[in-house]
Amino acid sequence: MALGASQRLNDGVAAVETMTRFALAVLALASGVYTYLGVRSILDGSPTAVFFAAIIYSASVSVGIYAFWSYMARFYPHVTTHAGRVAMLGVMALGAAMIIAMSSWLNAAALAGSAALEQHLAETVEDYTADLDQAHQNALAAQSLLPDIQRASERFAQLAASERQSGALTGTTGSGSVVQLLSQMSAQMKDLENGINASREQVAMLFNQGQKRLETMRTLVSAPGAVTPRADQFSSEVVALTGVITSLGQTSIAPSIRRAADDLSLGFIAPVADGGDADLVTRQDQVMETVRASVAAQSKVLSDAADEILGRMPVAERRFVPLSSAEAVLRYAADFIPAWAGAISIDLLPGVLVFILATVHGAIRRQEEKLPFAERITAAELLQALEVQRAVMANGGQNGEAGDSVEMEGDEPNNITSLDPRVRVKDRSHEDR
Repeated sequence: MALGASQRLNDGVAAVETMTRFALAVLALASGVYTYLGVRSILDGSPTAVFFAAIIYSASVSVGIYAFWSYMARFYPHVTTHAGRVAMLGVMALGAAMIIAMSSWLNAAALAGSAALEQHLAETVEDYTADLDQAHQNALAAQSLLPDIQRASERFAQLAASERQSGALTGTTGSGSVVQLLSQMSAQMKDLENGINASREQVAMLFNQGQKRLETMRTLVSAPGAVTPRADQFSSEVVALTGVITSLGQTSIAPSIRRAADDLSLGFIAPVADGGDADLVTRQDQVMETVRASVAAQSKVLSDAADEILGRMPVAERRFVPLSSAEAVLRYAADFIPAWAGAISIDLLPGVLVFILATVHGAIRRQEEKLPFAERITAAELLQALEVQRAVMANGGQNGEAGDSVEMEGDEPNNITSLDPRVRVKDRSHEDR
């Protein structure tokens, strides 16, 4: 039974030999085709030069893969020593690494290059969206000071009106030096308010421009068609959006508010009291001193708020780096594992066939080693042995005397077992001795 199983395995190996060669050829050809597509995506130059360069490279890859796995399938199953197997496995690992380096990543670029490039563009859109939002928030941060400035302006204006109408501060009605000072402070606050409002309009306009650029970029990412022309147009939109983000960073009114707040305190100039009597002059000086203290407090609040705004992290300058499809596949390899698995499997699947052949040949050797030699010989080999014996016997009849003399001189038994029963008895007599 063991001989029958061993023979069936031998027959199976012979039957699949043609299929093995065909499978190696098809896999090598498929790898060459995808390698050609991947190479074309990274080469630059004239279309003719790119075409021939890609054809030559892909043909070399196909031939190399077919030759490598053909050698492994032919020799590895028949290497029986441990050292030889280890050496062959080392060669196989080295060859597999070289195949991945010269072919598999290009196959992955052909399978998922467009998708990887679109993902690169999509992530770039997200990055620039975050930058635009941050620049917009930094530019609008000064808007939070607008309510405080409006309240201060209204308070100074109301105090000036009250002093003018009822003499609420000095006890004397009319437009004197106190009213002039309060009106002056109210006008300065009003100027700051107008500057912030103007800045708000400019920031809104720039933000709308940035939103339009981002919308165009998102459309380019998801648009149908070849990805390379879309990537070129995407780069142009990135340049325009970068300019919008830079302009937003330069439109912040926080530095202007900081300088205006310092001017309120350091540049405070109170008018000379113009009262008609000494008592009114004294009351005017006291009110103006109170106004000075109020202006100093207001200046401190605005300065601290402006410093907090200026202390915000500015938007870092971002540089968009266009990628080829092959580079995109390498950068975002973790997101395209199925494509990488398919690309590598095309190149390394013959290794599975090699191990199958090695396992089968190993089983054949183990089964044959358990059988006696007489059971391992086939009918064809037996017929060949009989032909050889007849030839030897015919030749021995012509040279009988020489053969007899040699037999008489030697005491050692003959190591050739004859197929003639009479001779086999004689041979066994030697073995008994």
